[in-house]
Amino acid sequence: MFISETKLRVRYAETDQMGYVYYGNYAQYYEVSRVEALRQIGTSYKQLEDSGVMMPVVSMNIVYKRPALYDDILTVKTIIKELPTTKMKFINEVYNDKNELLNSAELILVFVKKENMRPCKCPEWFLNLFSAIEF
Repeated sequence: MFISETKLRVRYAETDQMGYVYYGNYAQYYEVSRVEALRQIGTSYKQLEDSGVMMPVVSMNIVYKRPALYDDILTVKTIIKELPTTKMKFINEVYNDKNELLNSAELILVFVKKENMRPCKCPEWFLNLFSAIEF
């Protein structure tokens, strides 16, 4: 299992009239954390796309527990529990600075060839980046 943590501060523009982070903004938080997790593993989305492969999100399921508020410092965890195949599952958890779980999400991304947007297997070089991680 691989776990990455990214810190983010909630900006005023990300909150709704109630002062809570607007629910749609969590997808962006997950993406920031996912991109950083891939960097920690040794690659980037840019490298993947430059190799001719993209990873669109095909499924996102979020469970909300508590709201995040303006100026909160959030810890967004990205967890990878299994090796990628034609798809890759990311688990995200968002915590506030009191270490309270605010929400959790499961996202499924699919590998597609950039040239035709058809599903494909995870590239071998990308899969090799996970060889040092115990699943």
